Amino acid sequence: MHKPTVSLDFERPLIALEAKIAELKELSGGAKVDFTDEIQKLERKAKKLQTEIFSDLSPWQIVQLARHPNRPYTLDYVRALFTDFFEMEGDRRFAADRAIVGGCARFDGQPVVVLGHQKGRSTKENMLRNFGMPRPEGYRKARRLFDLAERFRLPVIIFIDTPGAYPGVGAEERGQAEAIASNLEAMSSLGVPTISVVIGEGASGGALGIGVTSRILMLEYSWYNVISPESCSAILYRDPGQARRSAEALKLTARDLSGFGITDEIVPEVPGGAHRDPAAQARHVGDAIRRHLAQLRVLSPEQLVADRYRKYRAIGVFTADE
Repeated sequence: MHKPTVSLDFERPLIALEAKIAELKELSGGAKVDFTDEIQKLERKAKKLQTEIFSDLSPWQIVQLARHPNRPYTLDYVRALFTDFFEMEGDRRFAADRAIVGGCARFDGQPVVVLGHQKGRSTKENMLRNFGMPRPEGYRKARRLFDLAERFRLPVIIFIDTPGAYPGVGAEERGQAEAIASNLEAMSSLGVPTISVVIGEGASGGALGIGVTSRILMLEYSWYNVISPESCSAILYRDPGQARRSAEALKLTARDLSGFGITDEIVPEVPGGAHRDPAAQARHVGDAIRRHLAQLRVLSPEQLVADRYRKYRAIGVFTADE
């Protein structure tokens, strides 16, 4: 099992119990005292505790879990699920933005275009990746990849995980809004299968800028919304400390969005969250992508565009029972 180096508040009782189990197993190795019964008892207790904790997470706890620093990122899924990945860089206008990574690869031996937001794990890498917040150059790089996919009839697989597009002055000066809007237009008319997977957090236009796809999948403990809970609370309550309250009101969880008909599938997470076993989680994600890709591959380019159009026109439509 993957051992997380960082734990959230609600995880700590479980982490402490697992540490005790590991300690007893180490003592049992070569020792005359047999702790097997005690270990089995603690393992049953840990399994029960894990079920209790993760069966009733609040929206704010899900937001925290989606941001877990050990959670697998885009490149982790690329390495686990794709072969022959060839990364493309730059927007051919200004610079390389490493908050979005992407290129050509093979999925189950078939050529595809894959891209997504990429965060860093260390301070140095977070500076390089700009904490997963793309600038206009990142969205224009994504636009290059969309055009490439259309030209060579390649499916597009996208991983979403961003706190939002970078809000700096330089990004605005270089056309942040236009770059995102251009992507929305391009993705709407792609005649190839497109699938996005929200693997962590999906905030605002920063997520939507690469997220207008034929199918939207969400990991069980991810979130997707027009604004982060902190920004929402700063605007509505004039207090960023009200993020917990905002998370409740925003209806941002995978379960909420599934109920609204926005997301097409909730991908179950391994017990305890994706960070506990990234390899197993990648298999779950791969199975979901494979299933939806098979459904989309049989549609013609015209049918794909029409199907996508119907999907987004239906979002936000409410009907009252007579």
